[in-house]
Amino acid sequence: MPIESFVPFIAVVLLCTLVAYAVLAGADFGAGVWDLLSRGPRGAAQRRAIAEAIGPVWEANHVWLIFLIVLLFTCFPSAYAAASTALFWPLHLVLIGIVLRGASFVFRAYGSATAGAQAVWSRIFGAASALTPMLLGMCLGAVSAGGIRARGVAVSGESLSAWLAVFPAMTGVLALLLCAYLAAVYLAWESEGDLQEDFRRRALLTWLFAGAASLATLLLAQEEAPRLWERLTSAPANALVLAGMLLAPASLLYLWRRRFGVARVLGAAQVVVLLAGWGAAQWPYLIFPDLTIAATAAPRSTLSLTAATLPFGLAALVPSLWFLFAVFKGRNPQAAKP
Repeated sequence: MPIESFVPFIAVVLLCTLVAYAVLAGADFGAGVWDLLSRGPRGAAQRRAIAEAIGPVWEANHVWLIFLIVLLFTCFPSAYAAASTALFWPLHLVLIGIVLRGASFVFRAYGSATAGAQAVWSRIFGAASALTPMLLGMCLGAVSAGGIRARGVAVSGESLSAWLAVFPAMTGVLALLLCAYLAAVYLAWESEGDLQEDFRRRALLTWLFAGAASLATLLLAQEEAPRLWERLTSAPANALVLAGMLLAPASLLYLWRRRFGVARVLGAAQVVVLLAGWGAAQWPYLIFPDLTIAATAAPRSTLSLTAATLPFGLAALVPSLWFLFAVFKGRNPQAAKP
């Protein structure tokens, strides 16, 4: 079988892994943001609800990130090397953020119960939860805007600051807002009473900011990432952009009507089509404009072995995670009807 037969399949799995991480871990990051912003007479109750919601699953959701990284450096090693060099600082800050987030969550739960210690760990948890998705969004914007120039695994000196450009910064803001929106919708679905209304109001407000950021990012792409803009406004990516534009008000409508189950599905679907549209617009590049998926692919022997074993790995991973969520994240019978 020619190498061209393996590359699209592995690239699609890579994108699906990114989508899974965004939908699941993204909501966990967003929950940390709301933990940081929990104030008022129900602040403590909000933090308890957040801890109960993410506690059973937040570690498992990072499996998708590990899966993505292993697949990238195994099947597209030169692109992995170039991205690791050009995005050295944001990726290491992401790693620090993930570690601090996990450590602070655990220390807050099992460490000192004094108000001072709890406040310190809560601030670290919330700040790391906000910083991490923003940096990941900036990395995604950097590989699309054309600021990273590479020859093989070597990148130019200017590429090291590509993630600080205007367009990546905007994609980072958008990523943070989408995570916060997902988390608010999910938490509203899992809560009841006053807490449910608290998270519903936060979701409604975040929807407005995320919508504005989405339009700003799309318009900014016209000047800062013209190739991405051109692909987003042409088939097949434009169909996915249109789907996202339809899903956004639908999600808002069901959220407004307190149909939290449907709003949750539609909110996640927005992120799915957004990333699918980005993937379609980015094709055939992993890092625009120098590194294509085909040019950075590993030897045929590596790709064929990976393609042959991926179905078995996914067959073990997906049912395991489904069972985890079925046990710990089943529908709250006391919550409002979907």
